[in-house]
Amino acid sequence: MLGPVILAASRSDRMRRLISAAPVTKQVVDRFIPGETVDDVVPIIQDLTGKGLELTMDVVGEDITTPEQAAAARDAYLELIDRLEPLELGTRAEMSVKLSMFGQALEDGHELALKNVRPVVEAAAAIGTTVTLDAEDHTTLDSMFAIHEELRKDFPQTGCVIQAYLFRTEADARRLAESGSRVRIVKGAYKEPASVAYQNKHETDKAYVRILRTLMEGEGYPMIGSHDPRLISIAQELAHRAGRKMDEYEFQMLYGIRSEEHLRLAAEGHRMRVYTAYGTDWYGYFMRRLAEKPANLRFFLRSMVTHG
Repeated sequence: MLGPVILAASRSDRMRRLISAAPVTKQVVDRFIPGETVDDVVPIIQDLTGKGLELTMDVVGEDITTPEQAAAARDAYLELIDRLEPLELGTRAEMSVKLSMFGQALEDGHELALKNVRPVVEAAAAIGTTVTLDAEDHTTLDSMFAIHEELRKDFPQTGCVIQAYLFRTEADARRLAESGSRVRIVKGAYKEPASVAYQNKHETDKAYVRILRTLMEGEGYPMIGSHDPRLISIAQELAHRAGRKMDEYEFQMLYGIRSEEHLRLAAEGHRMRVYTAYGTDWYGYFMRRLAEKPANLRFFLRSMVTHG
C-alpha cells in the first residue's frame, strides 16, 4: 500500500525539499492548486461559479509553529473574504479551515484556535456565507468538535467534517445529524493507527455508507465529499429514500479531479461544490492528494518521467 508511505513522506522535510525542487512539480501541482494568491484564484472563482458550480476555499498551510503564523493564517482568510464580498456569491463560495493553521497545536492551542477562527466565521457571515471546519488527525478532533459547537451558538450554519475510516465517526454522525449541522463526510486522508481507524478500503466504504445513511435520515445538511462513482450513486439513492430535495444536500469534489463530473452533476440540478485550495505552503495538501488515489500518483510519476 503506497498511501501510508506517501503520507509519511508528507511529514518529511527531506522529501519536501526534494519534491519541491523538481522542475516538473509546479506543473503537476497546478492541476490541484490553481494559484498562490487571492489574485490568482479570483478568476477561478468567477469561472467556476459562472458554470453553475459552488466552491469551498482553502488557504493551504498546516505547519504552524508560532502564534504569529496563526494570526497570519487568520488574516489570509480575512483577505479572501474581503475579495469575495464584491462578487456577491453568498453561500456559493464558502471557506474551509484547518484549525491547525489557527494555532491548535501550540501552547493553549484550543483557546488560540477558537480566538483566531471566530473573526473569520464572523466575517464570512457578514457577507452571507459560512465556514466549514476541516477534520485532521484523530488527536485533534475533540478540540475541533468543541470549537464547532461553540461557534454554532452564534453561527449555526458553521459546518464540520467527519471521516468514515475512524471508528468514532458513526457516533459523531448521530450526534451531528440530530443537531441539524452542516456535515461533510469524507473517507479520510491521514495515516491513522489500527486502534482508531479501519485500514481496509472495503471496511471504510461500508462505514461511509452507514454514516451517510445516518446523515441523510437526520436533521442536518449532508455534504458528500467523494469522487467515487459508486458512492455518489448510493448517496443519490439514500437522498431519494429520505425524501430530500436536491437543495437539501450537496456533493463536494476536489479542484482538478473529475472536473467533467462536477459539471455533469451541476447540470442535473445537484448542488456541486468544488474544494479549491490555494497558497504557497502546498506540500502537505499535495501529498495527501497523491496518497488518496493511485491515479493521482501515476499522473505525477508519469509527468516526472515525461518532463524529467
